[in-house]
Amino acid sequence: MQQRFAILLSAGAFAITAACSQTDTGITTAVKAKMAGDDTVKASEINVDTHNHVVTLNGTVRSQAEKERAVTIARDTKGVTSVVDDLTVGPVATSGTDRDRSYSEAAEQTARNAKEKTEDAAHDAKVKTEDAAHNAKVKTEETAHDAKVHSENAADKTGEAITDAAITSEVKTKFLAEPGVSGLNINVDTNDHVVTLSGTVKSKAEADKAMRIARESKGVKRVVSRLKIAA
Repeated sequence: MQQRFAILLSAGAFAITAACSQTDTGITTAVKAKMAGDDTVKASEINVDTHNHVVTLNGTVRSQAEKERAVTIARDTKGVTSVVDDLTVGPVATSGTDRDRSYSEAAEQTARNAKEKTEDAAHDAKVKTEDAAHNAKVKTEETAHDAKVHSENAADKTGEAITDAAITSEVKTKFLAEPGVSGLNINVDTNDHVVTLSGTVKSKAEADKAMRIARESKGVKRVVSRLKIAA
């Protein structure tokens, strides 16, 4: 008996629910619920009004596809006899949350742009500094090279001014003033700044010293030794 009563009670509740779901209010609620669960349709932007089971949709949607999907959802809802499509395709007003998101994205983009600009400026400054240092180095090297060439040219001119006779005289004077060198026994002859030494010396050490003195004399290009070592 109790089981039969429960079955009857459940059947009655189902009938009442079904009847309510097909009222204008129930249809409106059902359509809105379906739209809220649909990925294409934005339910918050579509107004749903039901009168005598006729659903009227109005508001603004982002695309024709969203508009057609909304009409299809309303038409397929139980209890709906027809759908009036007053939807408009166009720009949709931005909600507070969307505005906040847009502001946040804009701020992030501004920060990224500022960071990139700072990095670019730092890179340009680094390149400019490196270029300046390189140019300064090149200029210094060129200046040093020019000074060296100038010095060498001056030395060449000085060398040209020293005559063979002057070289011979200087070498002989050094021999006479140098202990361990028999200046009187060594003949010095200079031709085109090439000094030739001849004569007799006491040892190889004396010969080497004479060669060194002649070689280090101003204006001398080369020294030829014809010295003989006494037995």
